Amino acid sequence: MKKLTCLIIEDENLLADVLAEYIGQVPFLELKGIFNDGMSALEYLEVNNVDLIFIDINLPKLKGIDFIRMFPNNAKYIITTAYHEYAVEGFTLNVVDYLLKPIEFNRFMMAVKKVSDAGMISGRPLPEVNGMKDYFYIDMNKRRVKVNFSEILYIEGLKEYVKIHVTREKLLITKMQIGHIQELLNDDFVRIHRSFIVAKKKVNSYNHVEVNVGNSILPVGTNYKESIGRLLEG
Repeated sequence: MKKLTCLIIEDENLLADVLAEYIGQVPFLELKGIFNDGMSALEYLEVNNVDLIFIDINLPKLKGIDFIRMFPNNAKYIITTAYHEYAVEGFTLNVVDYLLKPIEFNRFMMAVKKVSDAGMISGRPLPEVNGMKDYFYIDMNKRRVKVNFSEILYIEGLKEYVKIHVTREKLLITKMQIGHIQELLNDDFVRIHRSFIVAKKKVNSYNHVEVNVGNSILPVGTNYKESIGRLLEG
């Protein structure tokens, strides 16, 4: 399968890191560069071609919408922003999709699937964002261990490993990135931090800085603070 080459143009370093992590988890995407402003990206694009550009609206020096207007090329654009009001203008510029911050991996995958007609790349279908199963398997202690969605309190990411905290007072640990786990889950789970995914039904209380799940208090990530209520109650 031919890989889609990508650029990230984003002045928020944390979000740029999140997008880079997401891209790294998708086999048919290849990240070519990250730029903090549009002018730096233009210099790169003068001598290089890419297939897909993730671009913020409110960039320093050159706004995202102006960048797209001034640089018509064969690249497809996915807008990333915290502001709803730019959606209509973005779509009039033939933008593929519009991602509202904070960006969940499942929503990211939906946008990527739109990049090629009918969700295809090189004639092969892209993976489904969510399956119908209510469980998945992990590798643990040389066994394949079944994890039921209904048992999960929250999931904690630790670099190359994840801890799955379950209601049966047992901790499951496997070598997997948290983004890969998120791809296996359904809409009953939501990411509240770069390192934490929670089961919405298991949340006891929350505010804009922390979420109480079971006996644990989990932090809310900076990019999730403004929308934490919508994420947990939506």
